[in-house]
Amino acid sequence: MSKRRSKTFLTDWIRRHMPTREQMAENKYLQPIAHRFLTPELWRFTRRSVPRGVALGIFAGFIIPVGQIFLAAFMSLPARANVPLSALVTFITNPLTFPFWAVVANKLGVFILKVDLAATGGAAQDEMTSGRWSWFVNLFEGVGVTVLVTIFGFVVLAIVGASIGYVLASIGWRIIVARKRKRRLRAMERRLEDRLSKDGEA
Repeated sequence: MSKRRSKTFLTDWIRRHMPTREQMAENKYLQPIAHRFLTPELWRFTRRSVPRGVALGIFAGFIIPVGQIFLAAFMSLPARANVPLSALVTFITNPLTFPFWAVVANKLGVFILKVDLAATGGAAQDEMTSGRWSWFVNLFEGVGVTVLVTIFGFVVLAIVGASIGYVLASIGWRIIVARKRKRRLRAMERRLEDRLSKDGEA
């Protein structure tokens, strides 16, 4: 008996690479709430769960460098997002892509905070601590300005990226659903035409 395939390549690819319910439930870090990951509702691809899963996966992927899968899984429970999809999307940041995103986060942080990293460390620190971002600097007192700016950039990427991911996933889901409906309608039309032609011949 051949394995059932989805009607879309994207869904097939996601199902091949996303973790299974059993793998999520058996993870030692998720043991206290493992039973909740077995809820079928959290594994269905719906117009609400898919965009939420994508958004949470992007947010978790940017907000912390390690353990993002577990953060995405935890957030998916109250949000009723698609758990495996949120876990899969966190791989937007991985050992291969992290250097690229670190540069992007640094540039973004510099642009928003208006920090001149070419200046001396003391001058840059004074520029930040004397302005509206002083509260943020105080949270990371003792951390280098470059690291501080990069962390801020990752926070911005997490928030903005999650928002964009939600919108794009919603649009993509509607396109996929619309195509499926068109294919079903065409199939129904062909069956109807075949039936009418057979009735006419009879």
